[in-house]
Amino acid sequence: MAAPRWGQCFLRLSKTFSTTTLLETVLYFNVRSVSFSSSSLRRVSWSSGTRNEVQPSVQSTHLNPNTFNFTSSLIRHKSRLLYPTLQSCCCRKVHSDAKLKDPFTLAQKDLTSLYDDIKKELVVSKEELNSLCDYYFDGKGKAIRPMIVVLMARALNIHSNRDGDLLPGQRAIAMISEMIHTASLVHDDVIDGSDKRRGKRTINEVWGERKAILAGDFILSAASMALARIGNITVVKVLSQVIEDLVRGEFMQLGSKENENERFKHYLEKTFKKTASLIANSCKAVSILVNSDPEVHEIAFQYGRNVGIAFQLVDDILDFTTGAAQLGKPVAADLKLGLATGPVLFACQQFPELHAMIMRRFSSKGDVDRAWQYVLQSDGVQQTKYLAQHYCQEAIKQISLLRPSAERDALIRLTEMVLTRDK
Repeated sequence: MAAPRWGQCFLRLSKTFSTTTLLETVLYFNVRSVSFSSSSLRRVSWSSGTRNEVQPSVQSTHLNPNTFNFTSSLIRHKSRLLYPTLQSCCCRKVHSDAKLKDPFTLAQKDLTSLYDDIKKELVVSKEELNSLCDYYFDGKGKAIRPMIVVLMARALNIHSNRDGDLLPGQRAIAMISEMIHTASLVHDDVIDGSDKRRGKRTINEVWGERKAILAGDFILSAASMALARIGNITVVKVLSQVIEDLVRGEFMQLGSKENENERFKHYLEKTFKKTASLIANSCKAVSILVNSDPEVHEIAFQYGRNVGIAFQLVDDILDFTTGAAQLGKPVAADLKLGLATGPVLFACQQFPELHAMIMRRFSSKGDVDRAWQYVLQSDGVQQTKYLAQHYCQEAIKQISLLRPSAERDALIRLTEMVLTRDK
């Protein structure tokens, strides 16, 4: 998800763009990480007005430093960049439809039997293992990931001159994405020692850590079996990458970086691996089943990547702005786990005292409370919100390259819902 020369580029930027803020630096490298070329965008782009006329409606977002004065542009619009409102990044500026489809309503039919299908995959003779595995598949989850997968699959099918109906393999990928996600939650709760998940006691709290680990492993194995039945080697490879990323992301979360710029790169890469990789690669997997064009696969991947990172950034914001009753977990949970998320990293610019706290993972007495206050007194939440808006704008640019459809429009609408959610 990150450009391969992050470290060198950050060093060079620190010398060249000495007047820019951390947010400006992050945005600069996020834009440069987009892999499309101008010619490839023109070849697959569709206007929002008709289905039969191909137009280069979205230009490449890869900046050329020789033709675009990045520093002066950002400084000139600094107040707009650093203190935005949600309205300043309204999706309708990119997409002109008067009313975009509600993604939950549009995907509801496809997700009706989702949890029942998952439970069928998890049936074993041992009753206690069944109870552990079924615990989180109670139909009360938001099912964000399978919803995105379903909508992406239908949008891609229409884009590829098919009807919108899901292929059996695409439906399976939606189910598998939720299974992998839930297995990761079970393991995360053990690692973090969490006692609450989705408003109820965690599996490790009810059955103990050992059984929780085994339950997570079993859910992953069942997901792998379902994946193998799809029978597409490329899809297996793409979704196997998700599991590797989850493990690597968890290891990254256990460490901290001394250098501030490296620390933010580390945070965004960890965010991709732990959260966005599953969405991005699931979207890519459903595209592989219906379209052989690598550029279409990349559109699906980049939409999932950007929405996934934005989703996690908003989640990190909510840890500072929302009460435990709404989140279903304790407030300041990330600080208590020793994690420095976006709001904290941005707050470091105004409160350098946070650097030492980050390196000791908020382990000294009073660190959590002081860090909490520093974040609230800074513009860390606002800057993290703007960064999330930026990722959503990029997601819209990518998905707008597909042929118009209700499902494509719902995916555009979803970016706005990601930004405005409160739990």
